[in-house]
Amino acid sequence: MAVAKLNNVRIAPRKMRIIANMIRGKDVTQAIHSLRFLNKAGSREFFKLIVSAVANAEDQGQDDIDELVISRVMVDQGSTLRRWRPRAQGRATRIQKKTSHVTLEVATKKAS
Repeated sequence: MAVAKLNNVRIAPRKMRIIANMIRGKDVTQAIHSLRFLNKAGSREFFKLIVSAVANAEDQGQDDIDELVISRVMVDQGSTLRRWRPRAQGRATRIQKKTSHVTLEVATKKAS
């Protein structure tokens, strides 16, 4: 089992969870192929995260790199950036820019 983490991604967790639910439980190669052609903002970050998790598994000395499966994906909410937008009659409205923390685990098919 190998883990890769990505913190403070400037994409809302709700949008990232859509992609996480799509790749959860898939083979690593199948997930990479589906992310390559996905037209979503977070697909590039997930692609890089999967590649990092596979590299971590290789560094740990796992023999079957081709047998890896995405066993667990968690998307948590990170800190929120608060900005102000001017509105009519001198008022201002708060804009919340949300961030995400993503944790991805890969394991062999036998272990999961």
